[in-house]
Amino acid sequence: MTPSDKTHLNLDQALDALKTDFVERNPASARQFAQQTRDMPGGNSRSVLFYAPFPLTMASGRGAELTDLDGHTYSDFIAEYTAGVYGHSAPEIREAVLAAMDNGINLTGHNLYEGKLARLLCERFPQVEQVRFTNSGTEANLMAITAALHFTGRRRIVVFTGGYHGGVLGFGTTAAPTTVPFDFLVLPYNDIERARAEIRAHAAEIAAVLVEPMLGASGCIPAAPGFLAALREATNESGALLIADEVMVSRLAPQGLFMQAGVRADITTLGKYIGGGMSFGAFGARADIMALFDPRGGPLLHSGTFNNNVVTMAAGHAGLTRLYPPEAAAHLSARGEALRQRLNALCTASDVAMQFTGVGSAMNAHFVRGPLLRSEDLAAADPRLRQLFFFHLLAQGVYISPRGFMVLSLPVTDEAIEKLVGAVDRFIQRYRPLLA
Repeated sequence: MTPSDKTHLNLDQALDALKTDFVERNPASARQFAQQTRDMPGGNSRSVLFYAPFPLTMASGRGAELTDLDGHTYSDFIAEYTAGVYGHSAPEIREAVLAAMDNGINLTGHNLYEGKLARLLCERFPQVEQVRFTNSGTEANLMAITAALHFTGRRRIVVFTGGYHGGVLGFGTTAAPTTVPFDFLVLPYNDIERARAEIRAHAAEIAAVLVEPMLGASGCIPAAPGFLAALREATNESGALLIADEVMVSRLAPQGLFMQAGVRADITTLGKYIGGGMSFGAFGARADIMALFDPRGGPLLHSGTFNNNVVTMAAGHAGLTRLYPPEAAAHLSARGEALRQRLNALCTASDVAMQFTGVGSAMNAHFVRGPLLRSEDLAAADPRLRQLFFFHLLAQGVYISPRGFMVLSLPVTDEAIEKLVGAVDRFIQRYRPLLA
């Protein structure tokens, strides 16, 4: 048996031990999962929440803590994949929702909340002159693409490897099987020269460049210095529009990551936390682009029964004004930066092939060495190490994403952060031979 074989054997043994403990500790979640498989394929209607042998069923949440069906309590470091910035029980959100419901839930008309939230978003994100609401970030990106196609009269959309713009807009090196059939040109993320060359070569065809300022679902890989500015320059030259997908990342800086980089997009998509924990999406742009959707004469119809529902509108306004004004976003991002530096210091001190990438309060663990510029750079990582990390942290009472994604929410305490740091340190020390 070679040393490599022994390492693989030890890794499998370590992972099997953690999974066995997980199964023994969670019989109620196991039963719930088995029940749900009768009515839903894989017991699931949201793929990202599934992991083998079965996912935990959460029974309740308060602050930044979750309690599962078996009574175990976890420090929550997923925060609904960034949408849960307010935690699970913010009284300000609850009060706003109940007050809105007191006056009727479905009013079948314009209401008093949507205009207030629209004004707030236009003030907060200066690149957004006008805005429309949707039910999700996926819908927001679909409408942004549609606007770009009609505004420019062109048909091709540039996207980037590892980009995720919603449930029907996912990309590896090519479009995912569930991706809608627009004409996409997929380019390597953070490759400035390739992007410039391809946009010039196809200038007459390109309606828009759609880009995340940090790859979210593909591992919290930030845009390299100059990448967004190069895309702005290239789209200006070609007459294409630049679409900033800030559905996940607008929370990471007071006015979003594009504005923090000094780049003004033509269209911006928003979502997640802005709805106060409710279903939400939005797309906004220059007024001449948004005029396409003006029902007084614009050519594009944009409907949706729940686009302006009073619960989301009220919760969103309360959250942004009472809990997450720009200064709160800056403070939470600073806490995240400090945490990521501490975690990376642990990795460096132990000389392991492990690192944490990200911006502000969103980060991801990776089990590779060296700089990470795009999702392709993660190909060498052993996926079993992500599982090992995930189940180790669960056993320590820390809830993160199975892919190593971690997020801070407002109610996360300093004690919870120390708990996370200690759990990561114990992981490194316990499994150091497997991380070398």
